[in-house]
Amino acid sequence: MSPYLPAITGDQVVKALKQAGFYVDRIKGSHYILRRDADRRQVAVPCHRGVVVKRKTLQTILNGAGLTADEFRELL
Repeated sequence: MSPYLPAITGDQVVKALKQAGFYVDRIKGSHYILRRDADRRQVAVPCHRGVVVKRKTLQTILNGAGLTADEFRELL
């Protein structure tokens, strides 16, 4: 697999993280705060309409969620 992360919007990131067991805990402005109680992880995803999430931001989200790039691509 390619080591690169896909160029996707915040809404697509939220959808993929929901498949990984996360749920939307709250929304503060344009940021969705997602939680997973199984391992007590929490991540914040910027959801600006139609704007692609920067790759470094996406990598930080994945690190916080405990997912690798390959695992995340399978969720899409």
